Amino acid sequence: MNKRDSLCTSPRYVGLMTFVAVCIAAAGAACAAPKDGSPAAAEELPPGVEQILPRGGIPAIFDPAFVSAGEANIPEGAWVLGVEIEGQARAYSLNLLNHHEVVNDKIGERSFAAVW
Repeated sequence: MNKRDSLCTSPRYVGLMTFVAVCIAAAGAACAAPKDGSPAAAEELPPGVEQILPRGGIPAIFDPAFVSAGEANIPEGAWVLGVEIEGQARAYSLNLLNHHEVVNDKIGERSFAAVW
């Protein structure tokens, strides 16, 4: 087994990819939510839930630009959030995601949200 195969079967990687898959599914559901100021869009928070930041308080990244791994200005050993869809891989720097938390992206015809 080579290094890539052992990485892809590690519990941390499998857990991360499961989380990404759930985020992709949730992003699809969120896209269908009303955003027009209708009563359904202005629902109250469930009991026990406290909103700390206003909606949109942490800016998401839309239509991100990518460079090759060799061109990326990321220290060796830095953590990234990895996504692979239809054989195309993307890596999102966790240092960047600490400030944005959400990247809205698209591979082929599949839209998804990478969430940290």
